[in-house]
Amino acid sequence: MNKAAYLLPALVVVIAGFLSSIYVVDEREKALVLQFGQIVTVKETPGLGFKIPLIQEVVKYDDRILSLDTDTIEVTPSDDRRLVVDAFARYRIANVVQFRQAVGVGGLRTAEDRLGDILNSQIREVLGADQVTSDTILSQERRVLMNRIRDQSRAQALSLGLDVVDVRLKQTNLPDQNLDATFARMRAEREREAADEIARGNEAAQRVRALADRTVTETISEAERDAQITRGEADALASNTFATAFGEDLDFFDFYRSMQALERSLQGSNSTMLLSPESSFLSYLGDDTPVGQGETGQQ
Repeated sequence: MNKAAYLLPALVVVIAGFLSSIYVVDEREKALVLQFGQIVTVKETPGLGFKIPLIQEVVKYDDRILSLDTDTIEVTPSDDRRLVVDAFARYRIANVVQFRQAVGVGGLRTAEDRLGDILNSQIREVLGADQVTSDTILSQERRVLMNRIRDQSRAQALSLGLDVVDVRLKQTNLPDQNLDATFARMRAEREREAADEIARGNEAAQRVRALADRTVTETISEAERDAQITRGEADALASNTFATAFGEDLDFFDFYRSMQALERSLQGSNSTMLLSPESSFLSYLGDDTPVGQGETGQQ
């Protein structure tokens, strides 16, 4: 009984000690075995590991690619147009021993604070370099700038045992106090372009109207000239026809001219004429002898 009473607690202590000496590292982790704060063993492959209970401890770190959002900062490119930049980075713990030595017990939180400072410093340096303007940052060359930030940040982050996999600029906006001025300048530029287009349109319209007016004037002038020519030719033909007709019968010519004079005298409301008995009008109106045969009948 006395042996059994001692063996059972001893067995429990042995089992507990054995279990506490075992640790498991999965494929997503890396582990360090520390003894009094000093690194004793590095476990980077998944599986079981052993340590001395109560003397040694195991610290595990994530081996996956992690994400870090940087603080929003203002940068000033070479064209002096300030931009508000918001970026994020992808990184992983490349050297777990160097990582532990660099950040100590602070772990990922301390590492991300220091990595954030590195990223912000490199963003300011790259985006504020010579020949880098706000237009460059907003153009297709943006990818080149991001790769440059990544490479320079990676070189500095290696001292922390970190590998910077990628850096992306999420937003590159103007500060709020500059937006109104920028929008006003853009609006003024658009209005100036619109005014130029309107002026060019009015100029083209004036040219078209002037050409149309000249064409109308020339067409009317040519038409009037042709009409005058046609009218003159017609008048000449009519005069020639009348002259021929009147030359064949002089009595008829006298009669026709008398009738025209009579017609002009009785135009409008005037219907009264005073004639002497010897008037040539009465000779035509009162004589029943056919015109053109008076002298022939007397002969």
